[in-house]
Amino acid sequence: MERILKRAIDPLRILINDSRFTGVMLIVCTVVSIFLANFSGFGAAYKNLWDMEWFTAHFHLPETLLSWINNYLMAFFFLMAGMEIKRELVTGELSSFKKAVLPFGAALGGMIVPALIFAYFNIHTHYSKGWGIPTATDIAFSVGIASILGKRVPVGLKILLMALAIIDDLGAIVVIALFYGGHINMVFLGIAAALYLGLIGCTYFKLKFGVVQIVLCFGLWFALFNSGVEASIAGVLIAFATPVGILPEFEKYIHRYVNFLILPLFAFANTAILLPANIMGSFGSTLSLGIMVGLVLGKPIGIFLFSRILVALKVASLPRNVNWKQVFGMGALAGIGFTMSIFTTMLAFKTEAFRDIAKVAILSSVLVSLVFSMIYFYLTSPKVLHEHEESKAVKQPVGAEGEFALNLSEA
Repeated sequence: MERILKRAIDPLRILINDSRFTGVMLIVCTVVSIFLANFSGFGAAYKNLWDMEWFTAHFHLPETLLSWINNYLMAFFFLMAGMEIKRELVTGELSSFKKAVLPFGAALGGMIVPALIFAYFNIHTHYSKGWGIPTATDIAFSVGIASILGKRVPVGLKILLMALAIIDDLGAIVVIALFYGGHINMVFLGIAAALYLGLIGCTYFKLKFGVVQIVLCFGLWFALFNSGVEASIAGVLIAFATPVGILPEFEKYIHRYVNFLILPLFAFANTAILLPANIMGSFGSTLSLGIMVGLVLGKPIGIFLFSRILVALKVASLPRNVNWKQVFGMGALAGIGFTMSIFTTMLAFKTEAFRDIAKVAILSSVLVSLVFSMIYFYLTSPKVLHEHEESKAVKQPVGAEGEFALNLSEA
C-alpha cells in the first residue's frame, strides 16, 4: 500500500515543484474566473464576493477582499521578486552597472512607445485620457508565462523581465498619481520613509532579524497603503533592505504560499470581469485599437528599441546567454498588461461603455501576447541550458555562510 501511495504522490510532487505549473495554474484560474463571472445566475454573486466591503475600512485598512489581495497578499509576491532581483544585483546577472541600467531603459521604452501608439489612434477622440492603459506590465502573469516556457527563456532574461516589470509597475503608479488624480498623502509617505530608514538601519547595524524588523515591515506596508502609493511595492522595498544571507530562509517559508495560494487568488479576483453583450463590436473602436496595438506591438518594439539604443551607446549590456531575438520575445511577454491596465481604465473613464470596451481590449491583448510570445519562443529559442550549465545556475552562493538559493533557472 505504501509503495502504491508513493507512486501516486511522487509525480504530483514533481509537478508541483516544477515552476511551470504555477504559470499553467494562473491561466486556468483566469479562464475559470471569467467563466464564473459571466455564468447566468451566478456571475453577480461571484463578482460581489470580491467587491464585498469589510469592516476594516474603519481602521484605514483595505475595504474589500480584492483590495486585500492586491495590496497586502501581493506584497509577499513582490517580496519574492525583490529577493531574486537583489541576489542578482549583488552576485548575479545585474551585478554590473551596464546590466543593472538595462531594465530601467527597457521599462521606459515599454511605456513611452505604447502611449504614443494609443495617442496616434485617439488624440482627437473622447478616449484620449486612456493613454496610460497600454503602458503597464502585469508582473505575476508575465513571469508566470515565462516559467511555462522553461529553459527556452534564459535565466538572465527572466531576471530582466522581472526587474523590468517591477520598474514598470512603479512607473504606472507615478503615471496614476500625476495624471489620473491619484492622491498622495505626504504625511503617511513621510512615515513610510522613516520606517524604511529604520529597516535599513537594522541591516546596517547587523541586528538579528526578529520582532523589531517585523513591526517595521508591517508599519511600512500600512503607511504606504494610506499614503496612496501601491502598498504591495512594500515587498520589494523590504527585500532590498534585507541582508542577502537570510533571503533563502525567507523564500523557503513563503514560496509555496505565494505560488499556490496568493497567485491563484490574485488571478481569480482580478479576472472576475463581466464581458459586454456586444463584445465583437468593441474591436472596431479606436480605443480598442489603441490599447491592443499599444500592448501587443508597442511593448516589444519599445523595449527592444530602447534596449538596443542603450547597448549601442555602451551604456548597458545584455545579460549572459541572452540575444536580441529573446529580448524582443521578452517584450511580447511584457505586453501582458492586466491588473494595472484595468486599474488605470477605471480612473481614466467614468462612462461604463468606455470601460467595457477597454476591458475587452485588455483581455484580448493578454490572450494575443500570451499566444504570440509562446509561439515565438518555441520557434526562435531552443532549450538554452545544457545539464552541466543548469547545475551551475540552479544553485548560487548567496552569502558568507555559503548558503544556496534556488534560481529562476528551475523554471
